[in-house]
Amino acid sequence: MKTLENVKPRVYSFGDKQADGNSAMKNLLGGKGANLAEMSALGIPVPPGFTITTEVCTEYKALGQYTVIQMIKEEVEQSIANIESFMGTKFGDMHNPLLVSVRSGARVSMPGMMDTVLNLGMNDEVVLGLAKKTNNEQFAWDSYRRFIQMYGGVVLGMKPASKDDIDPFEEIMEHLKEKRGIELDNEFTVQDLKDLVYDFKSAVKKRTGQDFPTNPWDQLWGAVIAVFNSWNGDRAVYYRNMNGYPAEWGTAVNVQAMVYGNMGDNSGTGVCFTRDAGTGENVFNGEYLINAQGEDVVAGVRTPQQITKLGSQRWAKLAKVEEDQRAIKYPSLEELMPNIFEELNTYQDTLEKHYRDMQDMEFTIQDGKLWILQTRNGKRTGAAMVKIAMDLLKEGMINEKEALLAIEPNKLDELLHPVFDPKALKTASVIAQGLPASPGAATGRIVFFADEAKKYKNSILVRIETSPEDLEGMNIAKGILTARGGMTSHAAVVARGMGKCCISGAGALKINYKKRILNVGETVYQEGDWISLNGSTGNIIEGKVATIEPELSGEFAELMKLSDKYGVMKVRTNADSPKDAKIARNFGAQGIGLTRTEHMFFEQDRIKAMREMILADTVKGRKQALKELLPMQRADFEGIFEAMDGLAVTIRLLDPPLHEFVPHQLATQKELAEEMHISLQAVKNKVAELEEFNPMLGHRGCRLGNTYPEITEMQTRAIVEAALNLKAKGVICKPEIMVPLIGTVKEFEFQEQIIRSTANAIFKERNDSIEYLVGTMIEIPRAALMADKIAEKADFFSFGTNDLTQLTFGYSRDDAGRFLPIYIQKGILKNDPFEILDQEGVGQLVKIGTERGRSTKPDLKVGICGEHGGEPSSVEFCYNTGIDYVSCSPFRVPIARLVSAQAAIKTTL
Repeated sequence: MKTLENVKPRVYSFGDKQADGNSAMKNLLGGKGANLAEMSALGIPVPPGFTITTEVCTEYKALGQYTVIQMIKEEVEQSIANIESFMGTKFGDMHNPLLVSVRSGARVSMPGMMDTVLNLGMNDEVVLGLAKKTNNEQFAWDSYRRFIQMYGGVVLGMKPASKDDIDPFEEIMEHLKEKRGIELDNEFTVQDLKDLVYDFKSAVKKRTGQDFPTNPWDQLWGAVIAVFNSWNGDRAVYYRNMNGYPAEWGTAVNVQAMVYGNMGDNSGTGVCFTRDAGTGENVFNGEYLINAQGEDVVAGVRTPQQITKLGSQRWAKLAKVEEDQRAIKYPSLEELMPNIFEELNTYQDTLEKHYRDMQDMEFTIQDGKLWILQTRNGKRTGAAMVKIAMDLLKEGMINEKEALLAIEPNKLDELLHPVFDPKALKTASVIAQGLPASPGAATGRIVFFADEAKKYKNSILVRIETSPEDLEGMNIAKGILTARGGMTSHAAVVARGMGKCCISGAGALKINYKKRILNVGETVYQEGDWISLNGSTGNIIEGKVATIEPELSGEFAELMKLSDKYGVMKVRTNADSPKDAKIARNFGAQGIGLTRTEHMFFEQDRIKAMREMILADTVKGRKQALKELLPMQRADFEGIFEAMDGLAVTIRLLDPPLHEFVPHQLATQKELAEEMHISLQAVKNKVAELEEFNPMLGHRGCRLGNTYPEITEMQTRAIVEAALNLKAKGVICKPEIMVPLIGTVKEFEFQEQIIRSTANAIFKERNDSIEYLVGTMIEIPRAALMADKIAEKADFFSFGTNDLTQLTFGYSRDDAGRFLPIYIQKGILKNDPFEILDQEGVGQLVKIGTERGRSTKPDLKVGICGEHGGEPSSVEFCYNTGIDYVSCSPFRVPIARLVSAQAAIKTTL
């Protein structure tokens, strides 16, 4: 289709069953542009148009508006001419006008995060020509007022002044509705729409000081630049950061011929999914509006109707609408326009089979003709993601490896959150019903404004409808509830993408933002009141509802079994109690990579003995206190070993500095002094003595065990005796004793000698023995560099990437929050290194430590046990580095199991 030669392609055209691009060009054309090109080549009825590439967005940021427009001007003009030729219309012509839409399109779906302008090319002359050509004044003037409203907001910055204000255009419309005694936009008369256009343009002049632009080409360039700017808008940046999308990707701009869903009762618009985006069920579903444009459906201003008869019947059942009334008041598209429905049904089937994934499609019906405006791999909940992947596998559409690679690891987290206890639901007080837009269970306190979602630890964001500006509050809130909107509204789509529980279209809710109250019938709920949302049923419940822990079952269990089939690197858990160990084992943990023994000392019945040990001035005094702690710690280890019967358990010896165990409040110091029969001053002196300038680098880890060997002796005895006790009961114990924070070989040797001599003494006392390992935690850069020497003595290494990150960067994890967000915002760092392993720096130390350790001990077992052990990109790095296992919190175990499999599969592709 291109006619320009010897020019770097920056604009790609599509339409009339032809296309310059295809779906493999998502990085260049964005997801929307690539799929529009692909659909056009497939013969799907796509309005003709063109895509300005993502590279131009990057060039715009570097070179500025004027230069970029000159660079693409000729190609854009040629592409507009292509659209004119196909549609038989003329851009800017008053008698036979071509109007276009201008939409963003990043390489990944970012619903509602960037800007769109519809009906571009409209002015006072064109509206008259369009009205005459279509013989439909209502449609023409409705399109004009929509254009001014969208262009004014997107390009000219006509936004609400504050959260308490409404959109300035909406305010004008609300005043007119009140004056006319109407409720819906489609009830405006032609004269009403003309008045709105006049009032809208007056508002633009008043706010901006300039007249609304009337030249179609000026309008087009303004919209293109606005879309580029929206890539760096607040909500897009927040969404990118939330999902880890790089800023350098940029967005494409898609310009298409307008097709009109607002031409009357034989026109409409809708959004549909080839499968249920909430549950994954294999049913075609979606929503539509008659006599409307696309933004009406997703904005939630009107609650749309269902596409299929089955969907309409399900909705009616939830809304308690009788079938005879449903069919009359809320007919499905299948019933209202059966021929259009059949055509749409054919396209959805074709596209799902072509892309081999669930599709999210947008369509417009113009005067009885169906147009497909977009298709993309649909956003879905974690549960739907798993079910769809496993179903597509069973249907033969994808293979096992493709099914595993189709899973977004972090979205599995949604399946691991607590769910409502069925027993509690039986007695719950349901106050209203809405549409189950995104499954899940959420309990929280009511907030009405997105920027106040953080006001409570657990909040439910309650809105008439949400907008893209509400993104941050939606992310913070536990659940989202809207009075308007359907299953494809902004709130529903974004909530599903986030894995947030969401109920939409709850028409019984009457929300008053100014008074900050919610009325349901005669009952009034204030900001801060507790409510619960059942996103699976649409029930809105008064107060709190008890929850229960999730479990692996159904397709989730099948996915985990498949993960283990392909996974090579093992996955252990970090667990400090028998309860955590059992949870992790139920989630498929293959052992424990870290048990932090200090956590056991903070319990009320143990802290006293621990403090007595610390306050003791002699070895004898310390040993006496430790003797009290021994049976408690031994019992803990017995519970953990029993939960991990047959699997290895790595136990880290005492790590934090002793000052963390002593009381710092005067009242608690007095209590301790009285209990120990010593003076308050003695306690104060000891607390002061233990205080350190930099505890991170102070008297902790192996330094404690080497200065107070009796601590290591007691802990070793507790571990070994616990294992021997359980061995007698038939439980297979595999203890691995880990020495923390070594920086020299000698530090390890001193600790190893204490451990082995203590163990041998116990074996002699009990006339029995067990196999055990003694290894170390590599968390100091020097230890990684000295790994070849350390491996001569140690049985295993476990990289403690939390402290290794702190010491490599020189960042205090407790204080870095003051500057890390700014560093990330300014591009100094791409990610928080405490959340995502720094592969360039810290990762190199992990590689060096692993390689050098195995150079002297080839069979050295190596794992990591920092928080990075459950972060997908870090887990993949560990696999590629040759690590034997990663260890993470119990609820991250399924994620790490999946990534272990994905990493192994990627090396074979």
